[in-house]
Amino acid sequence: MQDAPGVVWFRRDLRLADNPAWDAATAAHRSVVACFVWEPALLDAASAHRRNQLFAHLRALDSTLRSLGGALVVRNGPAAAAIPALVESCGASAVYLNTDASPFSRARDIAVHAATEVPMHRFWGTVAHEPGAVLTQRGTLSQVFTPFFRGWQTTPRTPWPDGGNGRPVELSTDDIPKPSEPPRQAGGEKAAWERARRWLEDVDRYADDRDRPDLHGTSHLSADLKFGTISPRTLIDVVGESSTGRTAFVRQVAWRDWWAHMLAERPDLAPSPVRPEYSAMTWIDDRQGFDAWCRGQTGYPIVDAGMRQLVAEGWIHGRVRMLCASFLVKDLLIDWRKGEQFFRHHLIDADLAQNAGNWQWVAGTGPDAAPYFRIFNPTTQSMKFDPHGDYIRLWVPELASLAAPVIHDPWKGGGPAHGVKYPAPIVDHAAARLHTLAAYKTARSSLPAQGAS
Repeated sequence: MQDAPGVVWFRRDLRLADNPAWDAATAAHRSVVACFVWEPALLDAASAHRRNQLFAHLRALDSTLRSLGGALVVRNGPAAAAIPALVESCGASAVYLNTDASPFSRARDIAVHAATEVPMHRFWGTVAHEPGAVLTQRGTLSQVFTPFFRGWQTTPRTPWPDGGNGRPVELSTDDIPKPSEPPRQAGGEKAAWERARRWLEDVDRYADDRDRPDLHGTSHLSADLKFGTISPRTLIDVVGESSTGRTAFVRQVAWRDWWAHMLAERPDLAPSPVRPEYSAMTWIDDRQGFDAWCRGQTGYPIVDAGMRQLVAEGWIHGRVRMLCASFLVKDLLIDWRKGEQFFRHHLIDADLAQNAGNWQWVAGTGPDAAPYFRIFNPTTQSMKFDPHGDYIRLWVPELASLAAPVIHDPWKGGGPAHGVKYPAPIVDHAAARLHTLAAYKTARSSLPAQGAS
């Protein structure tokens, strides 16, 4: 083992267990400096909900390191200045990190590498399979998820390092802010695994309950995967595939990997449609409609419930995310990128690859996307997936007194049911559907669609 310390640069891997960068450093060095760098651009882009969750996770990581005799060393960015300065001040002989597919992360790592004189050891500790590991027989990334998933299931994992006896050290550090309000979830990897333990009690019902926002039918582990307080590899191993529900859940972890691989191949996933024909889409600059959508005042209860929950909590159920996104794009014909940016700002679990990829899926502009003619009816979707209206009552209190099925369409018949104060629908779904179909048809005729592989 080396006497010179190694620096472990934590980013989206706020855990010690099953962390390849941490394990490699503790195996190679007697002492390890654990650090985190504040990046102003990332903090400024995050909602208060996401910042508070980050602070909670960092404080928990610091507590764990202190129990081992060290501490989390926090520095102000940019990292291209902070990491080389830390390496020089502590006499480190190497830097260890878990990399990420986002353009910001890749550019940052290149800049740090250029400014740092010691070796940088990089790992993929944020995904089950790193980009480039799951390819078609032609050696390309599948543009269709199902064959990607089949390959993902059978691809051997790249080995991760075994940890060693290296110990964290304590250095002078900037303070980690306290959350301004209680975070949505308890911070740290111990709390993440307690959430996973509780999820194991329900996961067998996942295939049946996953689309019901009125039930506890999903894992609520998306933010833990985003911040890296839980390892996707270990989570998959613990869940397994011994039931339909467990297989369906593992498939969602693979879906997460697929978008990370897609972003690594397509750095422009957020600003540019994957299918080039949709670059010709004529979107509507409906500022009033966008504002009503953001505030949860569209007149469609399931959409309004989701948008209000997003702003209030920084989280929405997956089915409701899809319905909110579909309404913005397919009912209001507003550019999906505006919605993607709004979600990315507010969501605690905001992940560029997942957020941009899923918005492109809903908009029909991405690989293996929902067909452009799939336009979800928010009222019938609400009746199907929130059948008793319990989710709507929780987030649209002005409708709480209404019984199903009236709560799903309080304006049916021409006026608000029982005189409730609730906005009229800002668009007629049936008419909007026809308008949207025409707009997509026009865009598709501008350029031949690209075949999927």
